[in-house]
Amino acid sequence: MTGVRVDKWLWAARFFKTRSLAARACELGRIQSNGQPAKPAREVKVADLLLVKNDSGDFHVEVLALSEMRGPAAVAQTLYRETEASREARRKLAEERRAMPHFEALREGKPSKRDRRVIDRLRGRG
Repeated sequence: MTGVRVDKWLWAARFFKTRSLAARACELGRIQSNGQPAKPAREVKVADLLLVKNDSGDFHVEVLALSEMRGPAAVAQTLYRETEASREARRKLAEERRAMPHFEALREGKPSKRDRRVIDRLRGRG
């Protein structure tokens, strides 16, 4: 096997849950192969460099093996090697996200009795 469609490979390497999600990511320009935007039918070969942008972050990976079949996660991880710079950038981003304060979503409608007590306490009325 000399090459595999990029959407099949991304699905087999478990970057996306379904092949259609992988194809959609290609169409939206979230996948780059050797610095070029990759269409779903583009062939991926061993030693290609891919930039994969998904919900988990940006992955810079080198293709080590080809596969058209989705297998266990342990096998999928042998298909590629993530660059050290990519790993470090994702780790920093995760730390920044953890350090950011978490705000509760704003509630719709009028405040509850408990909320009103808290508001009154903050305003110094009670």
